Amino acid sequence: MNITYIYHSGFLVETMHCYYLFDYYKGTLPALQKDKPILVFSSHRHKDHYNPEIFTLLQEQGMERIIAVLSKDIPVKKYPTGANIETIKVTFHQNYQLPYNTTLKTLLSTDQGVAFLLQCPEGTIYHAGDLNDWVWEGESEQYNKQMTGSYRHEIDMLKDTPVDVAFLPLDTRQEKDYARGMLYFLKKVRVAKVYPMHYWEKPEVSDRFLGEYPEYEGIVMHTEETEKGE
Repeated sequence: MNITYIYHSGFLVETMHCYYLFDYYKGTLPALQKDKPILVFSSHRHKDHYNPEIFTLLQEQGMERIIAVLSKDIPVKKYPTGANIETIKVTFHQNYQLPYNTTLKTLLSTDQGVAFLLQCPEGTIYHAGDLNDWVWEGESEQYNKQMTGSYRHEIDMLKDTPVDVAFLPLDTRQEKDYARGMLYFLKKVRVAKVYPMHYWEKPEVSDRFLGEYPEYEGIVMHTEETEKGE
């Protein structure tokens, strides 16, 4: 798999048979093979995870087949149009058979929409969307306990599934709790590579994390150093 970081929570994964593009918000796309199909995943309606402009950009590149896999909460009026675009609406805790030998399992986000677990011939890919342990200073103890319980319930569903590549939030806005979600994922899921995301232009958070948890060196990557071909 070739992985290209786009921006924020946006990643492009290229395999032998197709492209997978996750949560495009903004940023520059690399040049794509026009005859290689692309599956565009959007985990929920928030503007930093779904921007319908992506379909215009792909059509401008001349992509011959585009498959949009959109969370149910995205309004139909914001669906893409075009003869070469197919739209698949998904909801949480379901399994879907997608084209190109791709199986999709969805989890329930602790914010909006879904998280994606893809199994394809080249391996298993997890994109969290906004599924995270969103504990915040200032929220009630009851809220934070419920948040943690809901998050762990979802991640526990993955404990028997080895994951090759995972894209996970690492959000410094949570202050001392910034790593809660990622740490639980790393403890529960057998994962080869993790790419932090959703860090709001603060890529140094990866250095902070690895400084505090050096045992994950080689597993947690520096996202903005990711180049195509990795």
